[in-house]
Amino acid sequence: MWVGRRVAELPTPAFVVDEAVARRNAERMLQRCGALGLRLRPHMKTHKTLEGGELMTGGTRRGIVVSTLAEARFFAAGGFDDILYAYPLPFDKLEECAVLAQRLEAFQVLVDSRDALAQLRRRRLAHGVRWLVWMKLDCGNGRAGLRHTDPSALELARAIAQEAPEEVALAGIYAHCGNTYGCSGMQEIQAVAQATTAATLEFMGTLQEAGVTCPASSIGSTPSCSHPVADMGRLTEVHPGNYIFYDLQQVTIGSCQLEDVAVRVLTRVIGHYPHRNQLLVDCGWAGLSLHGLGQLPTGYALIEGHPDLKLVGMTQEHGRVEPVVGALDFSEFPLGSLLALIPYHACATAAMHPVYYIHAEGKVVATWKPVRGW
Repeated sequence: MWVGRRVAELPTPAFVVDEAVARRNAERMLQRCGALGLRLRPHMKTHKTLEGGELMTGGTRRGIVVSTLAEARFFAAGGFDDILYAYPLPFDKLEECAVLAQRLEAFQVLVDSRDALAQLRRRRLAHGVRWLVWMKLDCGNGRAGLRHTDPSALELARAIAQEAPEEVALAGIYAHCGNTYGCSGMQEIQAVAQATTAATLEFMGTLQEAGVTCPASSIGSTPSCSHPVADMGRLTEVHPGNYIFYDLQQVTIGSCQLEDVAVRVLTRVIGHYPHRNQLLVDCGWAGLSLHGLGQLPTGYALIEGHPDLKLVGMTQEHGRVEPVVGALDFSEFPLGSLLALIPYHACATAAMHPVYYIHAEGKVVATWKPVRGW
């Protein structure tokens, strides 16, 4: 019902996506990876939509990463294949994984423990289908995975590849350089990308010396893949995700420029409070991530076109806006007027919205409906 309508008519809060910017971001990453000879396996966690996946895969609908089984089922039903569930294997979801592994040409899981491998071996697949398994390395991110220098990493990779080759296959080695999010500027980002790449390649060399066959190596994060280093071309693939939208966090750490941020949250002024020098808007933390708190001089977000304003507080459905300094000119913001918030974290903000309004030249051209749940 909204296609063809003006963006200014949308009910607020509304999550809006600039079609041209999102498309440009997707195409640039494909080109960047192509220039390095890398396969791009884009992560779907930011947008969780079929349309976004279509853009990020260049229309192939092949070779993606997901972080929930709800995403895996959704994309499989939408015609996507070669799906990597890049999350330490949850034992309570093993049967769901088995269904997808039997259904798709390539449904792949991630492990970083012998216990997880044992679970897979206890749940054999039928008709000669093997579990396709990626092993997770921790190359400094400090979340999941084994350190590349830990002897148990080699032991686990060998076990995946060799203990039961008729049941389980080692598909690749996977590392997430999420520590790039602690960087400031391209040089720091590239230093982390270089270190992650070197650790992954070193481990691949260890596998080769040990006689363990492993066909693929993959690292990723939007910052590292936005500013790749030459040695990344020696890997097989990369798996960034946020880049289709980007956000203020990416701008702040140096991944992109402000003009690369494709998303906004539209909100309307619903109250004037001169006694406290504040506006009230109809977007609270149910429509905008709290992640920006303390990260920006403008509060939780940047108010587009109004760097002199600050989003100072949010409750569930309300936001409070005041000037960074001085007195607010309330006549500039009549009740019902529209403001556009540029989010600090697009992934967390997108997760709060049941529909994304895609726009071009001031009009809604499509709506995308993301999958939800786990």
